[in-house]
Amino acid sequence: MPDKPIPSVIEEPAMRDALATVVEHSDNGNEPLQWNDVSGSLSSEEWGRLVREEVLVSDGTGFTLANPERVREALQPDEPLDTTTDTDGIEAESWAWYDKTAGLAALSLFAGYWSTGIRNTIASYDDLLLAPITDALPFFAVIILLALVTGLYSTVLQSRLRDTETIQAYQERMNELKERKEAAKERGDDETLEELQEEQLEAAGDQLGMFKLQFRPMVWIMLLTIPVFLWLRWKVRGGHLSGTEAGLIVPLVGAVGWQEPLFGPMKTWIVWYFLCSMVSRQLIQKTLDIRPSASPSD
Repeated sequence: MPDKPIPSVIEEPAMRDALATVVEHSDNGNEPLQWNDVSGSLSSEEWGRLVREEVLVSDGTGFTLANPERVREALQPDEPLDTTTDTDGIEAESWAWYDKTAGLAALSLFAGYWSTGIRNTIASYDDLLLAPITDALPFFAVIILLALVTGLYSTVLQSRLRDTETIQAYQERMNELKERKEAAKERGDDETLEELQEEQLEAAGDQLGMFKLQFRPMVWIMLLTIPVFLWLRWKVRGGHLSGTEAGLIVPLVGAVGWQEPLFGPMKTWIVWYFLCSMVSRQLIQKTLDIRPSASPSD
């Protein structure tokens, strides 16, 4: 009779640990087992699943491994049948020199929020490009247009620069460690728990790796968005609006000036920009069929 294929449980870290326990207690799969023989190391759910999936089969006196040799081979860490996720070698792509340059430039632009001189310099250059638009459109429409433009390149940059595959690998590694830890707790396997604690400490660097991957598109987004926001602030707070640009008429509130608080301390122009930006990004994502993020289950 040909050997049955190894069931899918071999691919699950928690069940691999349970299967290794069965092999150990059955003299490498050569002796039959009863539930009482492994009840101290195996949960009833794990035992039941091994029986249901015919990893363990009844021989009249107990339960034996259906394919002991293939199970032993599959449990060897260097064999091809070991299909647990090998994420120890995850390496995030290093930032190129232009990414680092963009990061430094974005940090420099941040100074414009506190330095009037820097803000005025950046805004004056922006105004060379935006002045014709402000002459042709009312200010509320200018904000809508800027929100659409910033929403478009923000969505595209995040989609292009986000290393979804590596981020998923980091997430899968953390989920795997969590599953193995929960299974070891159920079995009361203190030795395995200590080993997993060490693995979790070693994997702490994954958080930094994920942060670098997720922050890379944000650097480029900020590099292009901060100047726009500084220009809007300069335009409104610096008194560069024409006398006809009084503000907005907001439902339930009425006429509100651009510099007047609308929601708490937030000024009307800030609220209007963020509302337009959020709506435009949603529309762009749906139009271009771009998902804002991905998870391992996708």
